[in-house]
Amino acid sequence: MAEAGEQSCVFCKIANGKDENAELLFQDEAYAVFRDHKPAASTHLLVVPKAHISDAKSLKKQDLELVTTMVKIGEQVLQEHGGEVTKARFGFHWPPFCLIYHLHLHVIHPVSEAGFISRQIFKPNSLWFVTPDWLMDRLNKMPS
Repeated sequence: MAEAGEQSCVFCKIANGKDENAELLFQDEAYAVFRDHKPAASTHLLVVPKAHISDAKSLKKQDLELVTTMVKIGEQVLQEHGGEVTKARFGFHWPPFCLIYHLHLHVIHPVSEAGFISRQIFKPNSLWFVTPDWLMDRLNKMPS
């Protein structure tokens, strides 16, 4: 049975196919990919787990595979849509700087298209936005 937060979570609804206005670019049993409704560049994807996970800060060491899988899926979908991984920015918002509290990986391509404000919002390893490498390093340092 879904908890109250999951029932009202917009990303849970999109990822689980309950929002007919959202186009899923990828989905499997555990993950979904869709476009950001306020893109920072011509391609701005969001990779989300279908299970409701609050945010990147709530992850534990055992979630390393989840992060790795999200990045692999993001790279795959980006390439399928003509993007180049080397020209993209990947990252997670860091609490309390989250608008939606459902774990999501941003894939922004090409990052060179991002305007001044977007470059600040998606500034790597700032107080509000962290790269997958930074997050995986943090998770690796946690006790088992």
